[in-house]
Amino acid sequence: MRLHLVAVGQKPPRWVRDGFEDYARRLGRGWRLELHEVSAGGRGDDDPHAREREGERLLRALPSRAVCVALDEAGKLRDTRQWARSLERWSHEGGEAAFVIGGADGLSEAVRERADACWSLSPLTLPHMLVRVLVAEQVYRAWTLLSGHPYHRT
Repeated sequence: MRLHLVAVGQKPPRWVRDGFEDYARRLGRGWRLELHEVSAGGRGDDDPHAREREGERLLRALPSRAVCVALDEAGKLRDTRQWARSLERWSHEGGEAAFVIGGADGLSEAVRERADACWSLSPLTLPHMLVRVLVAEQVYRAWTLLSGHPYHRT
């Protein structure tokens, strides 16, 4: 299973890189998690089209055959077992999925339209850099559930 995290923002703090890489490295044989970063570009009221340009960069970074999951506060909440079932299904349907994290102003309409699913990680507002680590941990946790590894305890 090849998984991608496509995210706005570059040069994360060390703790974000270390956390993401730690969980990505733990994945078992046949599973891979890669980070694809795109620049945020102009932001704020002085550039009303910044989110659309950001969305274009996100879409260009998406692998064309991957199932696309937009991560958005308005998305559907999924528990860990639901993540695991989705990843298992996708691994049998082509083996590639991408999770998309937008910038400070959220995802563009074009990204939302491309998405095959829209999930929320929490009803809380989370910093974008922390979301990278959370996604990596949940991917790892889902893998442990599917492989019978004791990391996930119920």
